[in-house]
Amino acid sequence: MASTTTRQGDGTITVTPSNPSLQSATIIICHGLGDSSEGFSDVAEHLASQMPHVKFILPTAPTQKVTMNMGMAMPSWYDIVGLDKRSNEFCKGIEESQQRIEQLLKDEHDNLGVPYDRMVLAGFSQGGALSLYTGMQLPSKLAGIVIMSGYLPHESGFNIANGLHDTPIWHGHGAADPLVRITAANESQSAVKAKGATNYTLKTYPGLAHSVNPQEIGDVLSFLQQVLPPGGDFKVKLKEPSEMSVKELKGAIAKAGLGRLAVGLMEKREFVELLQNHRDGKL
Repeated sequence: MASTTTRQGDGTITVTPSNPSLQSATIIICHGLGDSSEGFSDVAEHLASQMPHVKFILPTAPTQKVTMNMGMAMPSWYDIVGLDKRSNEFCKGIEESQQRIEQLLKDEHDNLGVPYDRMVLAGFSQGGALSLYTGMQLPSKLAGIVIMSGYLPHESGFNIANGLHDTPIWHGHGAADPLVRITAANESQSAVKAKGATNYTLKTYPGLAHSVNPQEIGDVLSFLQQVLPPGGDFKVKLKEPSEMSVKELKGAIAKAGLGRLAVGLMEKREFVELLQNHRDGKL
């Protein structure tokens, strides 16, 4: 088993290398309006099977009223008033979601030592919009940004941070998208480039509506493999098994899918040995 999928009470899904010491990169995937992290969990697991050195984090947006949908409450990264360019300037809540994604990146950097240039923000539709808006305004440059059927939100509040202008941006969009039309994708690319971006690729898919297809996911994988290749000198900073409590050891063992090997173990040193052998590739 190359990866382990865990689900948290707040709706966050994490797909982690079964041996967490092999992690050398992180990708955060944000879902679209009205969806949840479950919507892209299968995509994350597929990508993880091809990129066993990457940890995937899929947060779920807060539930809030959406003006465009007659005020109905649903998972949404920010309020959407309408789909026209003028309405797109009103994105109540986008700063809070921006801060949340920034904190996820910071936690990976501070707790595990993952460099920002070994992390990618990705998302679909509203989640892609949030990824673009957040990723180009960070204090440090990411390895890249992936937008699927997305757009640039709140253009008047968007400015590219110093040193981030050449961040690789890959944008895939269905040519038959009736919701976020291809004109919005073209306008977003033009607006971001007008702000100074120098590496923005937009690829369209004939006949594709507001969705993704295998060809687009294949292109996403190719982009991710390019900007986040395996290897290098970086390794995540993990707490040593000998320094863990029994509760932490049991949690790490379960997360690694080693539960059957832990049956019958009683002493802390036995749990330490099991986890250490797993990290050392001896199992």
